[in-house]
Amino acid sequence: MKQEVIEIYDERARDLLAPGATLEQLASGCIWSEGAVWMHEDGSVLWSDIPNNRMMRWHPEAGASVWRDQVEYTNGHFREADGSLLHCSHGQRALVRTRFGRDLSETQDEIVVDNYHGRRLNSPNDVVVKRDGTIWFSDPPYGILSDYEGHQAEQELPGRYVFRFDPRDGTLDVMTDLLICPNGLAFSPDESLLYVSDTSMVPYEDKGFHNIRVFEVVNGRSLVRPRIFATIAEGEGLADGFRLDSRGWVFTSSAIGIQVFHPDGTKLALIPVPEKVANLTFGGVNRDEMFIAASSSLYRIRVNARGIQTP
Repeated sequence: MKQEVIEIYDERARDLLAPGATLEQLASGCIWSEGAVWMHEDGSVLWSDIPNNRMMRWHPEAGASVWRDQVEYTNGHFREADGSLLHCSHGQRALVRTRFGRDLSETQDEIVVDNYHGRRLNSPNDVVVKRDGTIWFSDPPYGILSDYEGHQAEQELPGRYVFRFDPRDGTLDVMTDLLICPNGLAFSPDESLLYVSDTSMVPYEDKGFHNIRVFEVVNGRSLVRPRIFATIAEGEGLADGFRLDSRGWVFTSSAIGIQVFHPDGTKLALIPVPEKVANLTFGGVNRDEMFIAASSSLYRIRVNARGIQTP
């Protein structure tokens, strides 16, 4: 039976896909694909294959290849305004920055932050950069629970936080400790809201959550008035990583594909994917191509939407 390209739940999503759009498998052979990021310089996509301890690259002409090996179990990524690439490193328990030279083959790495008041971070998971240059990242324990996606170790911090790092003065502040396992995160287009997923159903099952919370951002540095924005239905997995478009629509990963939510919380549509989805990014010249990191593969589908992440 042929799988539908999209399931529409609300008329506002009737034209979500570009005309003739289909789900394309661009690469396979990974164990757990994560952290897809668009590289506008050459039209490529980088992503993590965490258990294989490598970063992959897909290029429209060259196809898929290993970009880097032995990368200390990187997870989520985000580009800074100057083009540098931020990595969440499970293995180093750190946020790492890669600076590029004349092209993407010339790289230099540096640790941005790896501790909070002298205690090692848990295992940074996902990261976003605000327009003011501050770096916000989640720090659940997944990379220290076993050697599968990092190095098994004791947790040194008393909690699992969403952090804000200011590169101008080197300060690292806890933004919230409300979530049991904070994971994916993204700002609304005007940066007045921060969305954060809680994936604590893994490993805590019925004691954990599988939802996205939204916070109001005050003065660019405080989170207030948290509420549950959306919950992934039972049997449909978790909201891991997600991205927003210019309308503020939330495109989130789940076990059954990309679920799309309106800013008012209405579930608009589902783009089915045949593998469990971990993360996604918008790319292409117009930011209207969605690249999906899903279990063993990288997929692409063209949408009538424009991603807001930069550069």
